[in-house]
Amino acid sequence: MVPTKMFLTKGIGIHKERLASFESALRSAGIEKYNLVYVSSILPPHCKMIPKEEGLEYLKPGQIVFVVMARSETDEPNRLIASSIGVAVPSDPNIYGYLSEHHSFGETAKKAGDYAEDLAATMLATTLGIEFDPDQAWEEREEIYKTSGHIFKTTQITQSDEGNKDGLWTTVIAAAILIE
Repeated sequence: MVPTKMFLTKGIGIHKERLASFESALRSAGIEKYNLVYVSSILPPHCKMIPKEEGLEYLKPGQIVFVVMARSETDEPNRLIASSIGVAVPSDPNIYGYLSEHHSFGETAKKAGDYAEDLAATMLATTLGIEFDPDQAWEEREEIYKTSGHIFKTTQITQSDEGNKDGLWTTVIAAAILIE
């Protein structure tokens, strides 16, 4: 099985029980009714990114669905948490791309999202042999990656939140759903 389609989604859940908080985050993301199987971070060649609403139409309740997921959770009041998925798509559709997961505490959604996008792009750049200075800021490297002609697109999806003020479990997820 090689996925041909992928969509991104995110969600937040809050509950007194940790597992119920996670299930609530899955529900918020629209993926609670599937049997999720975690896979590593390769975006298959010719895999097309589609909108979430379109992707959900391909799935049936109970179906085994492959996912790259980032998950952060806390029961500490006001603790900032974030989960991000970064995506790097090569210009050549015959080459695989990368998905990255980032789980963080104390980072804003922008910082976590930029990090995940940078991570996916850097993994693809090293695979493609693109020369870059790892100490450069993400915005500078992003320009190098894209002007190289080898990386077509980078993006990310991030969900962040603060831990519930009453100490309930707060879970944030970001996910890439892969569809055959």
